[in-house]
Amino acid sequence: MAERRLISTGSPFEKTAGYSRAVVQGDFCFVSGTTGYDYATMTMPDTVEEQVHNTFRTVTKALHDGGFELTDVVRAVYYLTDTGDVDTVFPILGQYFGDIRPACTMITCRLNKPEMKFEMEVTALKRSA
Repeated sequence: MAERRLISTGSPFEKTAGYSRAVVQGDFCFVSGTTGYDYATMTMPDTVEEQVHNTFRTVTKALHDGGFELTDVVRAVYYLTDTGDVDTVFPILGQYFGDIRPACTMITCRLNKPEMKFEMEVTALKRSA
């Protein structure tokens, strides 16, 4: 059985809510729902654009910490609070995933805090050598 590794950003939310930023199990990396917080300063940008970029920075770091790359992502789920932001967010998603093209779903919903505008979770599968 492959060893299970837990990846953390050091966010206080992880300990309080009892979760890991990512879990590596075998050739898979499962990254938890990640919002646009800057975990170094624990601040949330005002714009959806910067929240999306921060989310990708956090997710990419979690993947790297687990030994994966963004190109290993095979599934992504996006949560957006305002359908009016879809046309703003799509090109940013394309900047990161345009050539990778994982299977994706976008859901519009409310998130845990009113300042949160975007959240993303991904699953990565290690590519064969």
